[in-house]
Amino acid sequence: MSSLLIGKKAPQFKAQAVANGKMVENFSLDLFSGKYVVLFFYPLDFTFVCPTELHAFQERLADFEARDAQVIGCSVDSAFSHLAWVNTPKAKGGIAGVTYPLVADLNKGIARDYHVLSEEAGVAFRGLFLMDKEGIIRHQLVNDLPLGRSVGEALRLLDALIFHEEHGEVCPANWKEGEKSMKPTQEGLVSYFN
Repeated sequence: MSSLLIGKKAPQFKAQAVANGKMVENFSLDLFSGKYVVLFFYPLDFTFVCPTELHAFQERLADFEARDAQVIGCSVDSAFSHLAWVNTPKAKGGIAGVTYPLVADLNKGIARDYHVLSEEAGVAFRGLFLMDKEGIIRHQLVNDLPLGRSVGEALRLLDALIFHEEHGEVCPANWKEGEKSMKPTQEGLVSYFN
């Protein structure tokens, strides 16, 4: 089974989640049809690198929302564990203040479907998936357990996707909003470098 999901419809799921400090039954990606989705996996609640990432996404949540994007976290913990962690203060290693949905993947099926489950460790690697408004995966990145990801890079890629969809041009290496893009042709490349 290939682990590359680029260009494919995102695997669907129904699961419990916690959002805005409340339990949510039957949470699914269908709730965000017509929006961009940033789905990220993290290994476990009440760990070490994970809360830094969850807080980092929360700190930039308004930037994602301004781009019509929904941020969703997912781990192999239960919704009850997510709720307890959301109710634990940041100063005590918790994620109090995180409002975006955290999906419970207790049976590990979602992590398996997205090809991020470490069978040996029994947790998800740090996978990140950017979906377009049609639910097609346009970007995926998977980090090993000790390597935290860059929320700024996730936003940059979302900007690049939006720019490409709106203008039909492609975004070169290190492109940021407002910088020069190029037409996807030989002439476009030559023009870019000149």
